[in-house]
Amino acid sequence: MEIAKLSSKGQITIPISVRNKLNLKTGDKIVIFEENGRFYFENSAMQAFKRVEEAFAGEAEKAGFLREDSMQDYMKEIRKEIRGY
Repeated sequence: MEIAKLSSKGQITIPISVRNKLNLKTGDKIVIFEENGRFYFENSAMQAFKRVEEAFAGEAEKAGFLREDSMQDYMKEIRKEIRGY
């Protein structure tokens, strides 16, 4: 458990051990949310990545890509078409 002190401006300093675990760097944004009366915070970039990952879950299979390398081959072909060679 870590403890942070609230300043007169409503600011807190997140302990370094917590910043490291959340991969937070200077200037990063955090998301604060409440669940069942408890407050949680996460690195906003990681939260966004999780949402995108969840949104795309299963889409490759639906499109007929059963292996990762077949999707990568398809992407290479698209890049070639876009570049014109």
